[in-house]
Amino acid sequence: YSTIAWSASAAKGVKENVEYGYKAKSTAGTVFNFFSALGEVAFAYAGHNVVLEIQATIPSTPEKPSKGPMWKGVVVAYIVVALCYFPVALVGYWMFGNSVEDNILETLEKPAWLIATANMFVVIHVIGSYQIYAMPVFDMMETVLVKKMNFRPSWYLRFVVRNFYVAATMFVGMTFPFFGGLLAFFGGFAFAPTTYFVTSLRNMACHIQTKEIQLVLVDQLGKYQQLNI
Repeated sequence: YSTIAWSASAAKGVKENVEYGYKAKSTAGTVFNFFSALGEVAFAYAGHNVVLEIQATIPSTPEKPSKGPMWKGVVVAYIVVALCYFPVALVGYWMFGNSVEDNILETLEKPAWLIATANMFVVIHVIGSYQIYAMPVFDMMETVLVKKMNFRPSWYLRFVVRNFYVAATMFVGMTFPFFGGLLAFFGGFAFAPTTYFVTSLRNMACHIQTKEIQLVLVDQLGKYQQLNI
């Protein structure tokens, strides 16, 4: 669907009286749009909350740890995402300027059959990726119901919980018409911290804790050696 979006935009040609300037008329609006764009980019590259779930399925041994193939997979994933999204952004802005909609398929308007095909590819993509992306949420909800609320673990509990969550998110998604602003909000508020900030802080904390443990062990070892002497 990304290829359909940018190729159809290129085939349509540059829009008449296209404008490439800032869409906002004030400095505050321009700054807000800038940060909104950063939030949408963070949303596009989000997904680190399922990285550990994926890495847990990769065989790992001391000789061949799973971080090797996992790192290669992450690099390939980032490249694929860039190849999908950057042409849409560049070609879409080139053709339509600052009048392009949050969903570029709405800006194209026609041919209707091509837009319908692209939307169908979007549905197929979401059906597959949603199951992986929401897996930690499913596990959390089922754990709370079983351990805290004493529900019996069964297939119909899983069926009801997961379908309820999907229906709830679909309802929320259909309720909010400002799709682009919602993506920017979630990208900046949730995905950017968990992707770029929390991970780095956690690694720093683990590194500091490891250093402290090493210092304690060295100190205790020194005292033990002095006692033996």
